[in-house]
Amino acid sequence: MTIVLQETLRAVFYAPFYAALALDAYAQEGVEVRFVSSPTPSQAAHGLAAGTVDIGWGGPMRVMHTNEIDPACDLVCFCEVVTRDPFFVVGREPRPHFQLADLMASRVATVSEVPTPWLCLQEDMRRAGLDPGKLARVSDGSMSANADALRRGEVDVVQLFQPFVEELLESGAGHIWYAAADRGPTSYTTLYARRPVLAARREECRRMVRALYRTLKWVRAADGARLAAAIAAYFPDVPQACLARALERYKALGIWGRDPRLPRSGYERLRAGLVSGGLIVSGTPYETAVDNALAELAIRDDPPPLAC
Repeated sequence: MTIVLQETLRAVFYAPFYAALALDAYAQEGVEVRFVSSPTPSQAAHGLAAGTVDIGWGGPMRVMHTNEIDPACDLVCFCEVVTRDPFFVVGREPRPHFQLADLMASRVATVSEVPTPWLCLQEDMRRAGLDPGKLARVSDGSMSANADALRRGEVDVVQLFQPFVEELLESGAGHIWYAAADRGPTSYTTLYARRPVLAARREECRRMVRALYRTLKWVRAADGARLAAAIAAYFPDVPQACLARALERYKALGIWGRDPRLPRSGYERLRAGLVSGGLIVSGTPYETAVDNALAELAIRDDPPPLAC
């Protein structure tokens, strides 16, 4: 029976998920997958609750937030792919010796499409002894609008993901001040499902984890150009050379995991930002929100990379 797999939104940092689809990784493991997109990021968990979606990929933030607002929530993360924060802080002028305190004297436009990037950045600021509430922040613009505002000089700094970063760098309109991946593990994207689905379709889920592990191995061995060629159909409006540069930068930052296990350190770092930023009160315990059993089986099996 077909597994319905849902993305939260279209994003370059999800590259291994698109590569798995493009390279038929699931079919190679004997699983039939139908790919769908969530209507909006905030509705990503609704399809799983309604039973129209079997498995989603997205942040553990979705699982923690849903647990917070719904005591009956039974969502669980079971295969990590994006293990570090894929967002950047980009300024109008070079800042080779950037410190987070530099943001306090700047007009900063942060991501509005999803909450996690700002929640993680404000936690970085708190840990540096800064008060994010005092930041001169534009919080309601899209990343595209914010990039244009940076070009016009209406803001000093923007928070973005790829390919906006490469586009600003190439035009000379922006300079990377901070790659959030440099803070270390911050669990950003996993497969997640309802526990009854994970139990009832465990063999198919196991094969999907294997497929993604094989894809992660393939991604690790491929350069940005090869990965860009594989997933270009998912980003028809992005020039392939720009896409390749974006993916190469992500590879260098190590944002994709070496295996599908979701480590406690990354989960707890994310949880801290969601709590300090006020999205959730205390956060779901790691043992409740994470099931690494299928990831551990895949690691033990040690399947070969995709042969593509």
